Amino acid sequence: MSREDLSGTTLAGYTLHDMVGEGGTAVVYRAEHPKHGTVAVKVLREKLRGDRTALTRFLREASYGTRVAHPNVVRTIEIGEARPGLHFLATEWASGELLEKYAKRNAPLPPAEVANIVGQIAEAVHAAHAAGIIHRDLKPENVMYDPATKQVKLLDFGIAAQADLSPEERLTRAGFFVGTLMYVAPEALSGQLVTPAADQYSLATIAYYLLSGCLPYLAKSQREMFTQLLSQPPIPLSSARRGLSVDPEVEAVVMRGLARTPADRYPDVLTFARELQRAVDRPPARNDGFFARVRRSLLHRDERNS
Repeated sequence: MSREDLSGTTLAGYTLHDMVGEGGTAVVYRAEHPKHGTVAVKVLREKLRGDRTALTRFLREASYGTRVAHPNVVRTIEIGEARPGLHFLATEWASGELLEKYAKRNAPLPPAEVANIVGQIAEAVHAAHAAGIIHRDLKPENVMYDPATKQVKLLDFGIAAQADLSPEERLTRAGFFVGTLMYVAPEALSGQLVTPAADQYSLATIAYYLLSGCLPYLAKSQREMFTQLLSQPPIPLSSARRGLSVDPEVEAVVMRGLARTPADRYPDVLTFARELQRAVDRPPARNDGFFARVRRSLLHRDERNS
């Protein structure tokens, strides 16, 4: 069966041009609208249009986008049904490229650039948390980054969940999880109730990846990755690759964000991002020799005795 391609057609006033992305449930097109200009239009896949669960999730994602209004989150323009069964979501067009593609070409990135990117993602995620939404799938593929303007936009709420749902509604059975395995928090794999702390873990993984070009775990299969996430500590950032130089304070912040126990992480994503920025901005430690340190010590002693 051939893949449906709606390029060149018009849906509810949106003229669809080229297909720019696709996932398991939806396809994204670059489109034009007489009023809104260039936009992104996401359309539920043809094979899923009769699937009530898939449709519910698609509409839920669309509704989450309307609840999170923030400069670092793509703006939802319209949720509609172009014709019976053909549901769509129109959002603003974010300039730049996927952070995943940018990082693959350029990582390890300069710490100052990483802190800026992580800070903007944290602001977007914090806005979602304030609206009662846990993202659950933070990863570079869900972030648009414009290197020219340094602007970040969070794109996708596809598997987000409401924080105020009952544990029975949000609890994931051990061995089953939602998200992307390389970026998912350990508690999501062990059947624990996922909280906003899980998004912090994913954001710390993004920071680790941008700073090193590597991930905190090395595994040859999903099964091995699953086991490592549940039983082993992440690889220290400074050991991620040969020759990588990382400030110890920067490493300490990232590794705390990757703590296996949610309570051992920072109180929230904003605190994590601010501590990372503080560590990046910290002046380098003085290393001016043994005799200079002795002179300072004697000077301080004389001052105390005077």
